[in-house]
Amino acid sequence: MIKKIRILAMAGLIVLLSGCSDPKSHATSVMLLLDTSGTYTQELSKAQAIINYLLGTMTSGDSFAVARIDSGSFSEKDIVAKMTFDDRPSAANSQKRTFQAAINKMVAEVKSSTYTDISGGMLQAIEFLEETGAGNRHILVFSDMKEEIPKGHVRDFPINFKDVTVTALNVTKLRTDNVDPREYMSRIDDWKTKVESSGGLWRVINDLDRVEKLLHED
Repeated sequence: MIKKIRILAMAGLIVLLSGCSDPKSHATSVMLLLDTSGTYTQELSKAQAIINYLLGTMTSGDSFAVARIDSGSFSEKDIVAKMTFDDRPSAANSQKRTFQAAINKMVAEVKSSTYTDISGGMLQAIEFLEETGAGNRHILVFSDMKEEIPKGHVRDFPINFKDVTVTALNVTKLRTDNVDPREYMSRIDDWKTKVESSGGLWRVINDLDRVEKLLHED
């Protein structure tokens, strides 16, 4: 009888432990990178709509950050807002209002940068995603994906995108792309190779009416 009780107790403990998985493994973490180079700042109102959508869908325990892509993007100073949302709905709603206000202020005051350090922004994003410990990790890049690095900056090394979904948004075509469309396709293919060669998932979403697809893998 005692042996039977021990077996039942052990079975119950196993069930209990299996139900106590780390809640972070089910959480979502997102870093949205905003291109602020040249005339791309004129596109930022579209990014605001995406940010508002994401704020409306993210729940307690999820983490969200928005950062600028500028001349040197591997820097905490380029993070406009970042938060992990509280378990209490009222506190989470307050966090989201603060987040939204920070974004609105940035868009109203943004100045165009000379260069576009996308790789630096990607590194900053991966660092943020690692810190959150979330199981579902996304980098959203609102950019034409044309990287221009200041002289002296080193970015020609592999970046670890393992278990990260990278989605390029609103990849506008440049004037030179109209002359030679291969430039556009080459830009996209180069980033696709960088992400997928290190274990990440790469997507492009140019139809911003499909925002419901942002945090869902195809």
